[in-house]
Amino acid sequence: MKHDKLKLQTQESALRVIRLREVLPRSMAAEVFTRKVIHPATSIAANYRAARRTRSRRDFIARMDIVGKEADRTAPWTELIAQTRLLAATKTRAFQNETEALTAIAVASMRAARLHAGTPNSQLCAS
Repeated sequence: MKHDKLKLQTQESALRVIRLREVLPRSMAAEVFTRKVIHPATSIAANYRAARRTRSRRDFIARMDIVGKEADRTAPWTELIAQTRLLAATKTRAFQNETEALTAIAVASMRAARLHAGTPNSQLCAS
């Protein structure tokens, strides 16, 4: 996936999660779930952006590790939203698919960075 496309995808994903609050019913459970999922979702976008600007392979790998972990952290909250039926399963499944894809991309990026240790950093972390 091209860097700009992934940057846009992470930002759009964060915006969708932020907007999630508007469609969920006003309840204590919805409030808790929303607060818990917004932080990692927005962190994905911020850390991917930071990963693109790193100066070393080690920093790139560290940032992409955070991207992967934060994507994975959203999963239990979207699952709970689905299980409590606060939002249609089709909508929560879309969130889950997206975070699973972002997790996989982060893991693949870290593996590629480790595998291509001889590649100049400018080719790896180019904006």
